[in-house]
Amino acid sequence: MLSGLSEQTARHPGPHGTPRPDGGGHRWYRVMCLTGVDYFSSLGYAPGIAVLAAGLVSPLATLVLIALTLFGALPVYRRVARRSPHGEGSIAMLERLLPWWTGKLLVLVLLGFAATDFIITITLSAADASAHIVENPYAPSFLHGENLWITLGLIGLLGVVFLKGFREAIGVAVPLVAVYLLLNLVVVVASAARILTEPVVVGDWWHAMLAEHSSPLAAVGVALIVFPKLALGMSGFETGVAVMPQIKGAPGDTYENPAGRIRDTRKLLTTAALIMSSFLLLSSLSTVMLIPESAFESGGPANGRALAYLAHQELGEVFGTVYDVSTICILWFAGASALAGLLNLVPRFLPRYGMAPEWTRAVRPLVLVFMAIATGITVYFDANVDKQSGAYATGVLVLMLSAALAVTVFAHQAGDRRAAIGFGTITAVFLYTTVTNVIERPDGIKIAALFILAILVTSFASRVHRAFELRAADVVFDSTAERLVHEAAAKGPLLVVASDPTEHTKAEYRAKEYRKREETHIPGKRPLLFLEVVIRDSSDFTEDLVVHGSERFGVRRLRVAGPTVPNTIAAVLMRLRDETGGIPHAYFTWTEGHPVSHLLKFLVFGEGETAPVVREVLRRAEPDPARRPRVHVG
Repeated sequence: MLSGLSEQTARHPGPHGTPRPDGGGHRWYRVMCLTGVDYFSSLGYAPGIAVLAAGLVSPLATLVLIALTLFGALPVYRRVARRSPHGEGSIAMLERLLPWWTGKLLVLVLLGFAATDFIITITLSAADASAHIVENPYAPSFLHGENLWITLGLIGLLGVVFLKGFREAIGVAVPLVAVYLLLNLVVVVASAARILTEPVVVGDWWHAMLAEHSSPLAAVGVALIVFPKLALGMSGFETGVAVMPQIKGAPGDTYENPAGRIRDTRKLLTTAALIMSSFLLLSSLSTVMLIPESAFESGGPANGRALAYLAHQELGEVFGTVYDVSTICILWFAGASALAGLLNLVPRFLPRYGMAPEWTRAVRPLVLVFMAIATGITVYFDANVDKQSGAYATGVLVLMLSAALAVTVFAHQAGDRRAAIGFGTITAVFLYTTVTNVIERPDGIKIAALFILAILVTSFASRVHRAFELRAADVVFDSTAERLVHEAAAKGPLLVVASDPTEHTKAEYRAKEYRKREETHIPGKRPLLFLEVVIRDSSDFTEDLVVHGSERFGVRRLRVAGPTVPNTIAAVLMRLRDETGGIPHAYFTWTEGHPVSHLLKFLVFGEGETAPVVREVLRRAEPDPARRPRVHVG
């Protein structure tokens, strides 16, 4: 159960997977298929949801959605690809914009929405797959009305696969997406052929729409109001930038400047957006003109499966069944891709913050947690595709809004006024779309709020629990520090005095040294090393520590920047022990104040009562008292 650490989740490649360590990767169009199992699979349910949400104006609302996709989301994510070329996405961009705990809290909130997006992808896709199974004419009669149990079975199968180990995603995604898109193309072409041969259906739709909305202008106005309900048709962009590490870059690419990978990612985003936009428009026209409105109602044969209905109606039961099988496979695989994304999303941020409990280092416990959540949501929504669409759209739209906001701020900081105005306008449109969706379908924000609350509670509980770790990835001494350490070690065990990092005068250093020798009874006249810690960002959890040595007024100083004072001192003491082979002695002075206030100050600001925390960190890091650096307090 505890094997397969999350740091190794690249073995479960999904939207957030990383390339092989040998620098290998895949051509962009192959990686597009990995994005497509999530993005393109929404064709299974999006056209039907569009009709339910917008009625006869769904083709016009779809045109508005396409315009927002091509002239809003696509330019935004092309910028995100340039700013975040290693798969971090817009969440990491916003993290860099906001300092200290503000950035961390924003990331945790956005992770709640991302979790909503991925979990609902699993549950909604499985629910839609079950609808395709039940409505197929060759399905056994005992399956009719059992959508909930079929959906739970598909989710359970997904969990079993990941508990066993799911490795090669792209090898499955490429043929799956290719076949699915080809079958969809056949369906929409057949539907278009019927519309062209029976132009009366166009006239019937047009007159019915005008009768309902009085004029073309009124219909356009309604489309502008209702198009946010169709937003789940934009689900692929965040995944598109997340898969960037899977793309094989150009020969001259470097980690700092992967220009070829960025270029190919932009090709991926543009191609996927154009393909999806074309299918959304054609499918919207076909479904609204060729399928009776009653068929879209809950329990109707076209509910959640509009294109499958057309496949059976226009091309026969055999082709329709083939289409159903293809759709079921890609919908189930969309859930697999989403689960792989979750398994990689959690360790991407939370361990860096110290906000992941110990058991989240393993893949299998996370799989069980996510499967339990998906099961609960499926039962809550009764495996109904329409009921889950609002929650899905909320997760997608909030992530897009965050991306647009991040790109706008970066453009403003770069002094690109025209781009800042343009992206600011896109941000405003996404804000309107998100707010409208939340007001009309609040389930999404409720589910996201539960995810956010759970993430905040578990994250801060983990941070408190792990506060007494060493929290240093590595400790390195510069040449001067090494010389000072070895010169002092040649005269006996190292004597280290914890000192505040402010610049002191010669008299102040001498007075501090005298007090330390008197109060803590430092033996003899052996040289002292003054260890001074500068707090860089107390919201960070781990850092690589670089110790800089210097001499001033005859005082030997070791200076280091870290996230907290006590943990940094403890890490340096452990490194001094390993460097010299002797047990260092550290000398502290008690700090005045209430111990609870000092603890809170340590947890938030990285400082407080240093001596007892250093001692506790050392006790946990080194279980053998004989090898543990000594702590003295005066």
